[in-house]
Amino acid sequence: MSYFQEAKAHFVAAHQNPVNQALHHLTNLLAIAAVIFLFLDWRITLICLVFTQIFAIGGHIFFGKNEPAFVKYPGGITILASLSWSLDHWFGLRQALAYFTHRSEENRG
Repeated sequence: MSYFQEAKAHFVAAHQNPVNQALHHLTNLLAIAAVIFLFLDWRITLICLVFTQIFAIGGHIFFGKNEPAFVKYPGGITILASLSWSLDHWFGLRQALAYFTHRSEENRG
């Protein structure tokens, strides 16, 4: 298993709580927005980056009840693992679709 695969597996294991997952998907969207706003207004970039940390760390403190993945895998590898995970789940849309599909099946049955 490559270092990236290990880091991503650790990231996934550290993000099992659904609220923490949603907050991290939001964090990844804000990180992408921060890159875009870097070319438009650096102040908005800074605000986006501050909120990424508030949401991510808050998700671990209040919902995941565990330490962030970057503690074990510091640096950019955790950022790449996080973005890859969000892309795998279409930034939470795939999870939401599965949730609502499952709920509608329960209501019919």
